Amino acid sequence: MIVLHASFPIDPAKRDEALDLASELVEQSNEEPGAIDYRAAVDVEDEHTIRFFEQYEDADALAAHQETAHFQRFEERLPDLLAGDPRVTQFEVSDATELEL
Repeated sequence: MIVLHASFPIDPAKRDEALDLASELVEQSNEEPGAIDYRAAVDVEDEHTIRFFEQYEDADALAAHQETAHFQRFEERLPDLLAGDPRVTQFEVSDATELEL
């Protein structure tokens, strides 16, 4: 499994536009074959940071996601929305267990 965590600092003047774009991206990405889970959330400590949490079955599913029209559209518009450098971390996970709380 491939897991990505991405953090995007958003220009406050473009926050609504960024959230709309993120919402579209999440909805369409969750429909992709090989996408286990795709989520976006506003950081609770900084309302101008959007965080993405993405899970894919494998590297091929991630590569396919990066070729989709909705991802390309997001990537094209992202530079105009940013207020700083994005950070993306990729994890290769061999085992995952859901914990009871």
